[in-house]
Amino acid sequence: MSDSVEESIDLKKVYKGSRPIIATVILLGGTIGLLFAIGLSVSFGAADIDFGTVWSAVFQFNPNLTTHQIIQDIRLPRVLGAGLVGACFAVAGSIMQGMTRNPLADSGLLGLNAGAAFMLAICFAFFPGLPYMYIILFSFFGAALGAGIVYGVGSLAKGGLTPMRLVLAGAAVSALLGALSEGIAIYFRIGQDLAFWYAGGVSGTKWEHLKVMSPWIIAAIIGAIMLSKSITLLSLGDEVAIGLGQRTGRIKFFGSVVVLVLAGAAVSVVGAVGFVGLIVPHLTRFLVGSDYRWIVPCSAILGSLLVILADFAARMINPPYETPIGALIALIGVPFFLYLARKGGKEL
Repeated sequence: MSDSVEESIDLKKVYKGSRPIIATVILLGGTIGLLFAIGLSVSFGAADIDFGTVWSAVFQFNPNLTTHQIIQDIRLPRVLGAGLVGACFAVAGSIMQGMTRNPLADSGLLGLNAGAAFMLAICFAFFPGLPYMYIILFSFFGAALGAGIVYGVGSLAKGGLTPMRLVLAGAAVSALLGALSEGIAIYFRIGQDLAFWYAGGVSGTKWEHLKVMSPWIIAAIIGAIMLSKSITLLSLGDEVAIGLGQRTGRIKFFGSVVVLVLAGAAVSVVGAVGFVGLIVPHLTRFLVGSDYRWIVPCSAILGSLLVILADFAARMINPPYETPIGALIALIGVPFFLYLARKGGKEL
């Protein structure tokens, strides 16, 4: 059997294994679930507010009412920020896993989050008062720095890059960058400013943050959707993708840019929250199959839903105090990571 025939058979298996009906249900049902979760998160908190007041605050805002101000200035940007951050981490994870065929790929595990957090520490220490527009650029550069170091360290090992080697390199680099960030925070006495990003949370999200980050995120997610067919072919292996006419180098470059933008934007708002990009793509692949034309948009919906619900739970576990959402997601993410590692990090 010729290579071209084998390649076409592989591709047919991928598309035959996809589940467009389930994916459509996730997209429609997930969107409805997102709207419900947003309403739930906006309504409940330190002060409970009924749905009627939430509705009027959104569509008939009265600045003289305290409840309307709470909804518009605090809760609404917070929950929308949580949704955007969840979509960022989930789509970034799905693109990374598809490009590298590494089931353990995640922006948190491979150093992107730690790199972005490190650059935030640099930013606060040397450029205090910098507008958020420039802070997010620092996050992009930091994510690229973290990823570059991890892949550089991982590639030095004999036998090339393997899933476990990348994760080990990511753990080492993340620990190094985390220690440097803490050292900078102590020396320049900016620990309180960085505490929010270290803990992971969206309580400080403002409308100005959303206005700056939204265009980047929307453009990156659109780019991920445009690349999704090529990512599907890459997930079959470089040889198959090249045999089917794909320019793998160009696809990986643009895919990496998308991942860096998504991870950098998310960390600039929520901090170094891990495991969203690990859990959600695996769950999505299990539900809809291996076609990334469905995996990418469904991951965005499910990732948004996960972080919004995690943020809601973080506020309700021990009110009026908040539990870091990074800790809540890690309660699910760590066992899931151990399960994948125990399977031996098999290729996707």
